[in-house]
Amino acid sequence: MVAPKRPLRSILKRRGSISTAVQTVLDLVAVMGLALLLIHQQIGNLTAEYSVMLLLLAIGMMFAYDQFGVYRSNSSMGRKALTLFKAWSLAYGLLLVVGFATKQTEGFSRLLLGQLYVAGYLLQMVLQYLSREVQTRIMRRAVPIENVLIVGTGKLARYLQNKISGNPWLNQRVVGCLELSNPELNRARDTGASLYETSDFAPLNDPNVIGNLDEMLAIIDRHDLRTVYFAIPLSESSLIEDVYFELLDRHMAVHWVPDIFSVLLVNHSVREIAGLPVLTLSETPLTGTRLLLKAVEDFVLASLILLMISPLLLLIAIAIKLDSPGPVFFRQARKGWSGKIFHIWKFRSMFVHQPDAKVVQQATRNDPRITRVGAFLRKTSLDELPQVFNVLLGEMSLVGPRPHAVQHDEEYSQRIDSYFARHNIKPGITGLAQVRGLRGETKEIHSMEQRIEADIEYINNWSIWLDLTILVRTFGAFVGKNAY
Repeated sequence: MVAPKRPLRSILKRRGSISTAVQTVLDLVAVMGLALLLIHQQIGNLTAEYSVMLLLLAIGMMFAYDQFGVYRSNSSMGRKALTLFKAWSLAYGLLLVVGFATKQTEGFSRLLLGQLYVAGYLLQMVLQYLSREVQTRIMRRAVPIENVLIVGTGKLARYLQNKISGNPWLNQRVVGCLELSNPELNRARDTGASLYETSDFAPLNDPNVIGNLDEMLAIIDRHDLRTVYFAIPLSESSLIEDVYFELLDRHMAVHWVPDIFSVLLVNHSVREIAGLPVLTLSETPLTGTRLLLKAVEDFVLASLILLMISPLLLLIAIAIKLDSPGPVFFRQARKGWSGKIFHIWKFRSMFVHQPDAKVVQQATRNDPRITRVGAFLRKTSLDELPQVFNVLLGEMSLVGPRPHAVQHDEEYSQRIDSYFARHNIKPGITGLAQVRGLRGETKEIHSMEQRIEADIEYINNWSIWLDLTILVRTFGAFVGKNAY
């Protein structure tokens, strides 16, 4: 058999581009129209300043909505409302930052800006709801429901079955699932990590098994099927090769959903290189403009924080010198982004002693090495404040996984397989694990595992919004019983 020539077009394509473009235009027109109405009512005429404001808001919307995938998600309206709120708030926040940076905010009506923010969000939500309802009804009337078959019965197959059944946009109905010919493979699919089970979706229903792979062609004829989904692991790709051309001869649409969730995924994605599909299993989220955004966020906020806390830093330094002999600051080697070594800054909270270079002992409750001032600093986490200098030097971020001592990295990496995945982003002064109370001494390995899970969750879901949320939650979380 002659192999077909390699396709010239890109092998990856995004579905629903027309509806996405229409919805994008609708939202932009609605927001701009609302803004013009408010300007006409409260200002009278569209001035040059307000024209620039509308242009910047439109640019911010396009950027923020793409970052949050507002138009790439077919989730529930509740989840859509939250995603839209985050994206709209980011776009509006960027507009305000530009206004403050250029000192132009005094020339704009605060009432108008507040009304535009609230009414603009509500108007977009109404448009999103109406658009979904119209498209769903058109689909139901114009296109008959398509029966589809899923090959596989593991967690991925069950998750896919749930998603197809609960997605009116697909207009498909799952007739059933086929077991793989080897029973061991079916059982194997139910082991390992499953991101789809830890996400906020409904519990997975048991698969509707209607046969096994050997009966696939007969089942296709019996139910007059035209679409098959293969929800099988990468290692079993040969199963598709065995039946693919037979499915082509029957004019079947064939989709492969490879089970990559049995391994730990860190900021996974699908992309293309020269038209070839690339499944990224592990990657830092800080690439391209996202890296620039994170750097700007850290520099601006760290500079503001340093200005505000400078008097406090001076008072703490004086208290440390009066309390016990020794230097004000303590520096220690830590592993940062991509495992690079840097030296973290902290206020000294212990008496000066000669530690064993090969052993780093964690601080414990009532640790005799801790000074009186040091106990207060550790309890309130004020000893971490000098790390603002690490942030300004680009070695750390305000938000990210907390860097551990190098010796602890070596110890825990031998006991936790996914440990070093936390180095796929800059370490932070605070992080998702810390605001969840997962800080302080780790007496049991389970405590460290929970911390690592939170760190990887942060990497997988990184956004400016998440950083700001963690920063707001940090103040309360850092004054707690685990801080010593």
